[in-house]
Amino acid sequence: MWLRRAGFHWLLPSAFLLPLWLFVGWTVTGAGGWALMWVLFIAIPSVFFGQLLLTLLTRLRPTVRAERALSWWDVAGYGLWHALTITLGLFVQQWWAPVMVLTVLVGAANIWLQLWQLWRQARPRAVVLHTSDGTPYIPPAEPSRSTTAPAHEVIVVEETLRRDA
Repeated sequence: MWLRRAGFHWLLPSAFLLPLWLFVGWTVTGAGGWALMWVLFIAIPSVFFGQLLLTLLTRLRPTVRAERALSWWDVAGYGLWHALTITLGLFVQQWWAPVMVLTVLVGAANIWLQLWQLWRQARPRAVVLHTSDGTPYIPPAEPSRSTTAPAHEVIVVEETLRRDA
């Protein structure tokens, strides 16, 4: 559970730290000018806004808000995407292009994963029954004994108009 909670608290800071890492990685590795253009105009904005979108989609889910923890699917998806993003910041020529493609694919898969989990948790859970002619209906909920209010006396006051001559 601690890993899922730590992942929850890492979501928002990662939107700022991962793009910063891409710039720091470019500086440390001494990648060329074209890499700087890629970092400044494509990588930093896409990682920043992509992570913010993923964070929003994740925090919209009721189970994540209630538990303040990610699901195991989230931990795996975010872990892989963040590891690939960190690897991209190393700018190793031999495997940079395949890692870039894989990072984009995993990011898109994470968006799909978040939407799928949100859809699963947001759909209504009501039981739909059908009448003999096929008309669907939702049966009324049976009140539990603890939630029913005691019967109160109801007083009805009717107004009458007086006609004075």
